[in-house]
Amino acid sequence: MDAYKKLLLSNKAWVAEKLAIRPDYFERTATTQTPAFLWIGCSDSRVPAESVTSTEPGELFVHRNIANLVVHTDLNMLSVLQYAVEVLEVKHIIVCGHYGCGGVRNAMTNRSFGLIDKWLRHIKDVYRAHRRDLETLADTGKRLDRLVEFNVAEQVQNLAETSIVQHAWALHNRPTLHGWVYDLRTGFLKEHARMDPGTPLEDIYRFDFDDAPPKR
Repeated sequence: MDAYKKLLLSNKAWVAEKLAIRPDYFERTATTQTPAFLWIGCSDSRVPAESVTSTEPGELFVHRNIANLVVHTDLNMLSVLQYAVEVLEVKHIIVCGHYGCGGVRNAMTNRSFGLIDKWLRHIKDVYRAHRRDLETLADTGKRLDRLVEFNVAEQVQNLAETSIVQHAWALHNRPTLHGWVYDLRTGFLKEHARMDPGTPLEDIYRFDFDDAPPKR
């Protein structure tokens, strides 16, 4: 059997299983979605957002890219972010990295991988910012794990520096930003960063909005 046909058969079995539990399972989410969370995760096939959080369709709004980056010139990510914050009105945004990330590992080397070098450059910048801490770790595996953690925290900071998030903070006191790391070896998630609405930012990154209520 062709591999793709197995996926189609598995889909039929999944539909049957869900309908057996609840006949209106698909009708409930067919016309609208009201997720409380935006998940920005890695494209790695071993980290499916809904599976590791045990969530149902409609609970997570998901964006994935290599090494879970928040890049201020990435119109795809920014479009997802704006829709999630301004239309879906999510309460939380989770940036989730994972130990053993191939993108982070490759960014630690000097090897050229072609077009993706431009993308991995953002992780190299994180390495440079934390070089002193990283290079105290002689073990390459531990250094990789620590860079994964630093990278997640940096992407949370990048989120906070967007006008989209700051505008929502000023008008609606949401969303809360989280930086998590998934451990492929254990299946557990761990929080490594958090920024609540209104967290102070370096002044150069702060936006003022004409429609925001005056500060007290």
